[in-house]
Order: sequence, then C-alpha cells, then structure tokens
Amino acid sequence: MINQELLDILVCPESKAELVLDGDFLVSTDKQTRRRYRIEDDIPIMLIEESEVLDLVTWQEIMKKHGKPID
Repeated sequence: MINQELLDILVCPESKAELVLDGDFLVSTDKQTRRRYRIEDDIPIMLIEESEVLDLVTWQEIMKKHGKPID
C-alpha cells in the first residue's frame, strides 16, 4: 500500500495535478487529462505512456467518491 507521505508528494507527470488513490490506481484530479496510473507490487507506474485516459463519466465518479471537485 502506498503511504500517505508518498501520496502527498506524487503528482501527475503530465499535468502536475494532485493524485487520488483509488484501489490499485492513482488518478489525476486534472479534468483535461484524466490520467490513471496503475500500482504494481506497491510501486506506482508513473509513466504517461503506461497510463490510461479515463472517460469523463468514470473520472467524475472517482472524483466524487474522493470528495474532489469535478468542474
């Protein structure tokens, strides 16, 4: 599991936006990029080319679940 100290300093490599931990993924809070980075063996894979872009509805649901703004 990713500890809070690491989560506090990690940002999306593309947008530099804050990330939220959602299961086995880190999700960017940036509405424009909506990147999701997987976590393997407790190591976040923070490569843009290895990430996926979430559709808007899925991204909004994740942001709502974590109390983040969706505007």
